[in-house]
Amino acid sequence: MTFLSPEWRDRVPSTNTYLLQRLSKGDAIPSGYVLAAREQTAGRGRYRRQWIARANENLTFSFFLITKAAFPQLASLPIAIALGIADMLDAHGLNAQTKWPNDVLINGAKICGMLLERSDQKRPDSAAIVTGIGLNVNMDATSAALIDRPVTSMRLETGRDYDLENALAQLLSTIAPWIDRWESAGFAALRTAWERRCIYLGEQISVGEGADVKTGTLEGFGDHGQLLLCGTDGRVREFWAGDVAAI
Repeated sequence: MTFLSPEWRDRVPSTNTYLLQRLSKGDAIPSGYVLAAREQTAGRGRYRRQWIARANENLTFSFFLITKAAFPQLASLPIAIALGIADMLDAHGLNAQTKWPNDVLINGAKICGMLLERSDQKRPDSAAIVTGIGLNVNMDATSAALIDRPVTSMRLETGRDYDLENALAQLLSTIAPWIDRWESAGFAALRTAWERRCIYLGEQISVGEGADVKTGTLEGFGDHGQLLLCGTDGRVREFWAGDVAAI
């Protein structure tokens, strides 16, 4: 995949929302377009969670991808992106782990998340995907303490401040080859690297959201990256989405 030079905005409510609105209006946006915000005031995560970024603190951006991948293959796109993010963090001396379906962690604390959304633009034989990514780069301990779950940042882990534009350039360079592998061979091209990094494999977990939560052993992953959960009855169930937690 070839990313275009990012378009930077000083302040955007949500890079995903902004990009989806432009697409909905019929704007001709090319695959590989990247929109980055120095400050995001109404960012959105999965399950309507907020992702707020103070000015020049963290990296918040969205990119546009047009792909001919069929629907089942799309399930492993966030896995490919997460592996690219993990490679970038490794290059900075951080031991990155992944958590199904799309989180990146350092020592069990979340450092990066993403939200993938399909555009309503009609395209024959292809899917139009907007991916929003939030990477904690310069978040300090005070900001981290305000979040209701363990989080960390590149600054907290290394004691260094980072230039956001340089961090984005590095991140796009490590994500691009993983998307290429995914487009050519789907989850089969990702499985070995994913299973090496993914936490909770073979452990007891819960999967789901709200009242719809199932428990069992994380048995592995299906042909398209779907989670395989083995219950106490020995039955293996497939999950294509849902929050994962250790129990």
